[in-house]
Amino acid sequence: QVQLVESGGGLVQAGGSLRLSCVVSGLTFSTATMNWFRQPPGREREFVARIFRTGGSTFYQDSVKGRFTISRDNAKNTVYLQMNSLKPEDTAVYYCVAGLFAGSSDYWGQGTQVTISS
Repeated sequence: QVQLVESGGGLVQAGGSLRLSCVVSGLTFSTATMNWFRQPPGREREFVARIFRTGGSTFYQDSVKGRFTISRDNAKNTVYLQMNSLKPEDTAVYYCVAGLFAGSSDYWGQGTQVTISS
């Protein structure tokens, strides 16, 4: 059974930082493409960031480039999202997503709430 468990969400003021973590079990983590998506209140889910299996290639939504950093530790089966210079528009439920193939979104975590106050 594949499980993705996110942690690290919370309430911070604009300009602050948070680091999200996602521990994965039940699949070969080192071969999975890992993603973060988010769903702002009243809006559809959107892509935030992606990191490929080796960690050498990353991609970001334009609105988070230069502020967010995705990374992974294959020895710990964990993917991270470091979020700096947070803005109120970053408020959302953040989801960790594992893809068995590049670009796929096969397994989802339960989500963690991030709220940024102005």
